[in-house]
Amino acid sequence: MNESFDRAPGAERTRSLPADPGLAGAAGDGDSKTTLFNQREPLRQPRTLPPFAENNMNTTNAMAAGDFKRQSKPQQSANANSTSASRGFNEVDSLVKSSTLSASAPEFVPSGFMPYEDPSFYEDSEGYYGEPTLAETVTDFLGHLSSSPGSFESDVEQITAMLNSWVTTEELLNELVELIYTQSTAIPNFSYTGARLCNYLSHHLNISPPSGNFRQLLLQRCRIEYEQRDAAVRGEPEMQKKFHSFVLFLGELYLNLEIKKGKGPPSRADILLNALKDLMDSLFSKPVDSNLICAVKLLKLTGSILDDAWKGSGKAHMEDLIRRIENILLDATCSRDVRQMLLKLVELRSSDWGRVRAAAAASNATPDNDPNYFMNEPTFYTEDGTPFTAADPEYAEKYQEILDRQDYFHDLDGENGNEIYDSEDEMEPEMEEAFENFCLESERKRQQ
Repeated sequence: MNESFDRAPGAERTRSLPADPGLAGAAGDGDSKTTLFNQREPLRQPRTLPPFAENNMNTTNAMAAGDFKRQSKPQQSANANSTSASRGFNEVDSLVKSSTLSASAPEFVPSGFMPYEDPSFYEDSEGYYGEPTLAETVTDFLGHLSSSPGSFESDVEQITAMLNSWVTTEELLNELVELIYTQSTAIPNFSYTGARLCNYLSHHLNISPPSGNFRQLLLQRCRIEYEQRDAAVRGEPEMQKKFHSFVLFLGELYLNLEIKKGKGPPSRADILLNALKDLMDSLFSKPVDSNLICAVKLLKLTGSILDDAWKGSGKAHMEDLIRRIENILLDATCSRDVRQMLLKLVELRSSDWGRVRAAAAASNATPDNDPNYFMNEPTFYTEDGTPFTAADPEYAEKYQEILDRQDYFHDLDGENGNEIYDSEDEMEPEMEEAFENFCLESERKRQQ
């Protein structure tokens, strides 16, 4: 007992793992004691596996160097490990022989990496950074006018100069007409600006091929939609919507498109006048809400101009249209809101489209023939604060009283040499005393 007990501090207190049973059976007692203190716990496996080749090489090296714990296993396990090690050497050998990697390569490119010089990439880049097409340029310009219609006057000359240098063939001119027509009828509330642009280009676009100039090709394009009017008013909602946009654009075109004839002033296109009459007949032939709303918008837009043009040529087309509206109000089953719109339109026409005729000349103007006779006259007030103007029956009498009062003060001013205003009046003794009492009373209240 004394031989095996050591009193030295810390002796026999080293913590170690139990000996492997295989190791205990293979070695003697003395050897087992030495092995017990020299044994160390094997390193834990890494959380992530290394690459295949590196893993095989590490495994092979571990098997060659030997792990003390694994070497203590039975002979069968050692044979299996040696077989696995030889297989690992063979696999690593084959990978090294088949590899195309070189230590002298200028750079390392992983497998599956797409090089930057991709042909398709450069093809797309050329298309992206290339010159814009006519369609892209015109579409961008019309979008700019749609968002900033106030810039029309300052920008239209620049775009016209660009189009004159670009549109040099009949094919490009037809493409330009189609682009402007499509955008003018597709962009909401753009029909007015589109019509102004068409009028400007019709006078400033230089190209004029045998098939027709810009204005003639535009009217030919409008004629295609015009001939489909009877089918459009009875078509699907989307077809009707497209047709209604065309109708309103044609109305704006009639108001803005000017045709120069010789030395006289420019006139409107009479062919559009007849086309608008036919379009309204088609709309009233199918009195559904959408068609009636379009007809009301068109008449509010062009009613006064159409009425004057038809009356000037001795035609009663406007009376016929108003009569058809009255029949629709009696017979058609339109909605209440549309019925109100039609009634307001009839009232608008009965008041001459809300127009006020030109006022009479200043020399001949009277309150009876000029509704603006008293417009610029001043407003006066009586002593009790009652306002009166030139339209008041007692205006002359009251106005004369004001003039007499002004003359009276003017006479006083002239006689006394402005003494009334310039002289320094002195207060009477009673007034001075009252004023002093007032000041004292105010000061006493302020101190309280």
